[in-house]
Amino acid sequence: MLVLDLAVFNRGPHTVRFKEAVGWSIFWISLAGAFAVLVYFWRGKTPALNFITGYLIEESLSVDNLFVFLLIFKYFKVPGDYQHKVLFWGIIGALVMRLVFIIAGVALINRFHWIIYIFGAFLIYTGVKLFRSSDSEVNPESNPVLKWVRKIVPVTPDYVNGKFLIRDDRLFATPLLLVLVVIETTDVVFAADSIPAVLAITRDPFIVFTSNVFAILGLRSLYFALAGMMELFHFLHYGLAVILSFIGVKMLISSHYDLPTHIALGVVGGVLALSVIGSLVFPKKTVVSS
Repeated sequence: MLVLDLAVFNRGPHTVRFKEAVGWSIFWISLAGAFAVLVYFWRGKTPALNFITGYLIEESLSVDNLFVFLLIFKYFKVPGDYQHKVLFWGIIGALVMRLVFIIAGVALINRFHWIIYIFGAFLIYTGVKLFRSSDSEVNPESNPVLKWVRKIVPVTPDYVNGKFLIRDDRLFATPLLLVLVVIETTDVVFAADSIPAVLAITRDPFIVFTSNVFAILGLRSLYFALAGMMELFHFLHYGLAVILSFIGVKMLISSHYDLPTHIALGVVGGVLALSVIGSLVFPKKTVVSS
């Protein structure tokens, strides 16, 4: 699907319009739903419920992460034509990195069971920290990888036809490569939260990775669909904090009590629904400067 997306549907850089983004978002979500049905008939009810729960967690965390992507694009003043390309290659990198995270995480838990308590405590800490922080802040200049890239390769002052690298008398990076570096390193931080959260639902690497894949595949179109409406979901931030804390507690008590998957799915879905409904019923008040 990624190859078709790049080589057929979106061969050239272009600004993704709202209608197109909504259509693709519906397509990716429907594809995830169809895959859940396939898992149900292939692997059974429990794996299917685990996939849906993991997908909901990943998708909801991804929506919150879109706020950060929006701030990064604004910070670097990325033209709309090039944002699609950055997100595409960012997704490719995210799939590879998350596969490594998942294999390592499952191997560590299977070999050292006590690590599950570290993951659980980390998720609770992240949830509390997320609940107490009201706004997302982005300071790419403090990114160590970005500083390293700037040291080893000169950077052009302007964007050059959507290219990451150009060669004149020597090799130059464009600001678009810097944006991709920031996006990729930011996703590593996101994965540190999301992978343990799904591992609390199931330790089946297949279910963990596919739930991540389907959530990430729809991330790009979801970004363009929600870019103008992200401020509407101001309670989602707190809902995700509750979900991470809940999953952390589930991990900590897993040795003594195995919470049924359908209850975990109900809690995750219920909190997300309340967050979205609350955001729409009680819209964020805008401060008008005099």
